[in-house]
Parts: sequence; structure tokens; C-alpha cells
Amino acid sequence: MKKAFLLLADGTLFTGHAVGAEGCAIGEVVFNTGMAGYQEVLTDPSYYGQTVCMTYPLIGNYGINFEDYESRKSWVSGFIMRELCEYPSNWRCKLTLDAYLKRQNVVGLAGIDTRTLTRRIRNAGVMNGLIYTEGYEPDAAKIEEMKAYVIRGAVKAVTCAEPIVYPSDTGETRLRVALYDFGVKYNIERELCRRGCEVTVVPAFTSPEELLAGSFDGVMLSNGPGDPVENTGIIANLKRLMDSGIPIFGICLGHQLLSLAVGAKTEKLRYGHRGVNHPVKDLDTGRTYITSQNHGYAVVGGTVPEGLARVRYVNLNDGTVEGLEYQNRPVFTVQYHPEVCPGPMDTAYLFDRFVGNMEQAKGGAPVCR
Repeated sequence: MKKAFLLLADGTLFTGHAVGAEGCAIGEVVFNTGMAGYQEVLTDPSYYGQTVCMTYPLIGNYGINFEDYESRKSWVSGFIMRELCEYPSNWRCKLTLDAYLKRQNVVGLAGIDTRTLTRRIRNAGVMNGLIYTEGYEPDAAKIEEMKAYVIRGAVKAVTCAEPIVYPSDTGETRLRVALYDFGVKYNIERELCRRGCEVTVVPAFTSPEELLAGSFDGVMLSNGPGDPVENTGIIANLKRLMDSGIPIFGICLGHQLLSLAVGAKTEKLRYGHRGVNHPVKDLDTGRTYITSQNHGYAVVGGTVPEGLARVRYVNLNDGTVEGLEYQNRPVFTVQYHPEVCPGPMDTAYLFDRFVGNMEQAKGGAPVCR
């Protein structure tokens, strides 16, 4: 096997062997603690610009299938694992992980001590890194480029170019939903379609006036990558959308963008939340849910404007904000992923709540709480 290397911005060097495409790739190095779901991680647009280290030691053991993609392609800058399974065993397997990474031109690295890498990121915080294959050694200029690397223009890079319509799965259209694509995962569309919704995925920069002219019953704000504060145009659009009174449900980046639109602030976490076992408490009911998460930024609780919104969900590990309830409006947002597959399905009921809000707005069923 060809050797491959990971050089961190602090000078730490890891040596392993090449997986996937050969070359040199710069990214922000993060870790994911899920024991399964590497295909969903690779195709989640929220990982745009990032090099992902999987903490579970054996990756690739069920291969890649054609049903579990979360978007049209892989968005990661690089992929790191302890051990690559070269002979996957699963009846749905169509490709090995190595073959998929080659197809997607993703530079990978295996055979390193991922526990040591994870501890370094936890202690020092996320940092930039450079994966390179033997024969692609970086020069001084490339190393300086890696150190100065910042993820910019992420939403613009991942959003769709034109609206895409997905029909209801039930045979009849119960409600019509506009889904802002900030880096949407397919499972958000699937959860809405199976509840009788016709979903129109719209580009991230669609104006609220254009959207409201479409006679939609509700608006979904999707997940996505990057620093939320750089999306000033989208934030201004969401502020106008809030004033319309249309039911809104936001997930992850959508949650952060809407909070910024009403005057709250966000902050970058030391090493983020990326995994499928994060405990979140509902402050209204006292119930704790196990959730799937993938984010590096969070809403600062003390900045949420009183009288307009309140914190309803908090993370039991570090106390960070996990969801907001907007008062006197059919609007709520969460930081975690209720649509996740694989992972816990504890919070899929939030889609039912969103459907209830839309039906109430139409004069139908009462709002779900």
C-alpha cells in the first residue's frame, strides 16, 4: 500500500496508508463518533470543507449502497479511519468504500491512531490539516495555505441551482412545503413526503417574496455547512419571512440562521457535536432525547431575545442551546437532526408537530406541542 500522511496545523504528523483518491487535500479536521453511518457522513453537505475522522475503529464493513445517500455527491475534503474493511458484507452493498472515495475524488487515510488524533482535537480544538499521499508532498507554500485555510462561501457551494419538486408519498397532497436548501439532506424531504407533503426545494438565496407568492403552507430551513454569520443576505431574508406569520421549522444551520435573524448570536464550539448519541433535554416536559448531531457552531443562550423566543432544548453534555420556541408564532427550530438515518429516531415527532402547525394555519387540526 502507498503511504499517506496527515499534517496538522500545529505541526503534528500522522503516518498511515492511502485510501481512495491520491493527492493532497486541505480541510478543517473534525471527528464523528458514530458507530455506523459513514455513507451518510460522506454525503452530508454540512461537512463541506472538512476532513472527517471516524472514531469507530472499523469503517467500510457494509460498503456503499445506492439508497442511503444524503445528497448527490460527497462533500468532505478528506476522510480518516483507523482500519478500512476491504471486503464488506451486506446484501445492499454495491461498492467498497475505497472504490467510492476514488469515484468521488476524496483523499483518504487509514492506519493511524484515531484515538490520539481525536484527543488532540478535543484538547486543542478543531484545527486545519492536510492529507497527502506519498508522492504528493506539500511544499512550504501549500503548508502555509493549509494553516490559513478558512471555510467560506459554503452555502453557495452546496445549494441547488433551481427549484426541485418532490411529490407526496401518500398519493394525495396534504400540504405544500418550501424547503430552503442551505445544504439539505434527502431525509428531510423524505420525512415530509411520507406525511403527505409536496416538497419544493428552493435555492438558499430565494427571496421571501418569491417564496410567499408560491402559496406554500409552511417553510423548512435545512441544515448546511459553514459559519452562519457570513450568510448576511439569507439572514435578512429570514427576518422578513418571520414577519409573514407562515409556519417555519428549522434544523441545524436553519436554526442558527433564524436565531441570527431575530438578534441572537452564535459562537464556534471548541470541537463541535458530531455523532449519534447526544442527550438533549426538553425543558418543557423534562424528557431527555438521544439525538444525532453535526455542527460546529451553536446559538448563545443568553443572547436569545426575551419575549420573542425562548430556549426549549439544551444539551446535557455541555449545556449549549439545542432548540428555540418562538412565542406567538408557529415557528420552532432545533440544533439536532430529527430526520437522521442511521441513528436514534426519538425526535421524528417534530415533523408531525410542523405538519400540525401548517394544518392549524389552514384552519384544520390543532397545533402539536
